[in-house]
Amino acid sequence: MTQLRSRPVSQRVQWQLEQQGLHPLLARVYAGRGIVARSELDYEFSSLLLPTRLTNAAAAAVILADAIADRQRILIVADYDCDGATACALGIRALRACGATVDYLVPNRFTYGYGLSPDIVDLAASRKPALIVTVDNGIASVDGVARARQLGIATLITDHHLPGDELPAADCIVNPNLPACAFPSKCLAGVGVMFYVMLALRAELRNRNWFGAGSGRSEPNLANLLDLVALGTVADVVSLDHNNRVLVSQGLQRIRQGRLTPGLRALFGAAGRNPAQASSFDLGFMIGPRLNAAGRLSDMSLGIECLITDDQGRALHIAQQLDALNRERREIEAGMQEQALLQVAKAAADLEGEPAAAVSLFDPDWHQGVVGIVAARIKERLHRPVFAFARGDAGEIKGSGRSIPGLHLRDALDLVCKRAPGLLLRFGGHAMAAGLTLRESDFARFRERFAQVAEELLAPADRTRTLETDGGLESAYFSIATARLLEAEVWGQGFPAPLFEDEFAVESQRILKDKHLKLRLRKGMQQFEAIQFNFRMAPGNHIRAAYRLAINDFNGVQTPQLMIEHIENRPA
Repeated sequence: MTQLRSRPVSQRVQWQLEQQGLHPLLARVYAGRGIVARSELDYEFSSLLLPTRLTNAAAAAVILADAIADRQRILIVADYDCDGATACALGIRALRACGATVDYLVPNRFTYGYGLSPDIVDLAASRKPALIVTVDNGIASVDGVARARQLGIATLITDHHLPGDELPAADCIVNPNLPACAFPSKCLAGVGVMFYVMLALRAELRNRNWFGAGSGRSEPNLANLLDLVALGTVADVVSLDHNNRVLVSQGLQRIRQGRLTPGLRALFGAAGRNPAQASSFDLGFMIGPRLNAAGRLSDMSLGIECLITDDQGRALHIAQQLDALNRERREIEAGMQEQALLQVAKAAADLEGEPAAAVSLFDPDWHQGVVGIVAARIKERLHRPVFAFARGDAGEIKGSGRSIPGLHLRDALDLVCKRAPGLLLRFGGHAMAAGLTLRESDFARFRERFAQVAEELLAPADRTRTLETDGGLESAYFSIATARLLEAEVWGQGFPAPLFEDEFAVESQRILKDKHLKLRLRKGMQQFEAIQFNFRMAPGNHIRAAYRLAINDFNGVQTPQLMIEHIENRPA
C-alpha cells in the first residue's frame, strides 16, 4: 500500500525565501525540504568544507607526496561500481598531473569479490607498487592490509563505507565515518573522499614548492575533475547534504559549460543526452548505469579507461561498448525480475497474501552482477528490505540488498551475525544498501533470521510506503520553462526532486511496449500528456496522481509531460 503525504511548508519561511530572490515555486519546494535561508543554497566552490577538517587527509597527502618525490610506484585498487570508477579515474588524473607514477587495478567481482583481499594484494604485488591506495573500499580489509604489510607494501585506505569493529592496520585511513572523524559531511561518496585527499595533496605539494618556478611542473586545476565527482556522488545515491550539493552543482556547471572529460562527453552521446542541459537525472539514470554495466557484466577497467582517456575517438568507442553492455544488462535484469516476482507471489500465497517483514530471493541461474538491481526493483514494488542472491564459487552465494526507511541494513546484518555466529561469511555496506556472502546451504536459515530481525526493527508505520509530495502545481506552472527551472537545480538522495500531486480526468490511455502507460489527462481547461513506466494498475476515469514535471522531446518538438509515479483511482 502507498499513501501520499504533502510536505508541510512554513508560509513564513516560503515568504522569506521569495523575498531573498527565489522563484515562488522554488521557495515553496525548498521550504518543504527544510531550507530556511537562501545562503543554504550557496553552491559556490568556496563554500566547500575545507580538506583540513577531514581526519587524516593531511597525513594521506604526506604519504602521497613522499611517494611522488621518491618516484615510487603507486597502485590504486578500485571498487567495481560507478563511484569506484570515478574515484579511480579522478585519482589517476590528479596524481599523474602531480607527477606521480600511478596505475590502477580493479578486481573482477566474480573472481575476487569485493575489497582489498589477500588475493588482490598478491595480484597487485606483481605490479611492484610501493604504495597501494584504495578508493571506495578497504575499510573492512583487515586481512588484505595485513598481507600487504607482509609483502612490504604501504597502504592508504580511502573509503566512505561504515567501519566494522576492527580497522585494518593501514599506514593511513581517510574515511569521514571513522569514529574519531569530526568531518561534518558524513555522506561523502568514495569519489568525494578521493577528491578531498587530492585537494590535501596539492596543498602539501605547494608547501614543498613542488610547483615552484623552475620546477617545470604546472599546478593542476582539480576543479576540472568535478564532473567525475558529481557523477560518482549522484550515481552512488549518497545523501545530498549541503557539501555534496556543492560538489554536484559545481560538476554540473562544468558539464553544461562543455568542460567535461572526453569519456563523460562520449557517454552523454551514447545515452542520447545533451551535456549543455545536464541534470542530476542524467547522471543517476542515464550515465551512471552505463558505467555500472561494465562492473556488472564484464570488467570495470573498461569504464575506467573511458574516464581517463583524452582521446575522443577512443572514448567514443568505449562508450559504445558500455552502451551495448547496458542493453544486455537490461535484458538480463528483465528475466531475473520476472523470476523474482514469481518467487514473491509464491511466498505471499504461503503467507496468505501478507509479505514478510523482509524478503530474501535466490536462483542458481541468476547473474551476480545484476542481483543488486533486482533487489532494488523488488524493494520498490513491495516496500520491504530485500536481498537477492546469485551463486558464487565453492558452494557460496553472494547477495546484494536494498532497504527502506526505518531499517539500517548494515546494522541489521550485524545483528544477524551476532545472533547466528558463522552464518554470514562476509558482509558490509550502508544504511540503505549492503552486500554479503553465505554458504548456499544456509540460505533458508538466513532468510528466516533476516526476516525476524526486520520484524523487530521495522515499526508498523514503516511498512507502508509513503510518497512525500510538494502538493499541487498551479496551472501557470505546467510549462517547459518550469520544467527547465526545476531540472537546473540539484536533487538526489535525501534532497528529492519535486513531486507534485493533483486530481485529473483521464481522457485517453494506451499501453506502450506492453508495460508503459501513456495517458492524456485533463485538469480544468488544461490537457496534459503523461506517462507511467512499468505501470501496475489500469486507471479509471478520474485519478489522483503523484508526478514529476518533465519535457518530452519527440521529433524535435518539446512539450511538457507528466512523469507519473503513483496513481489512485477516484470516484467519478
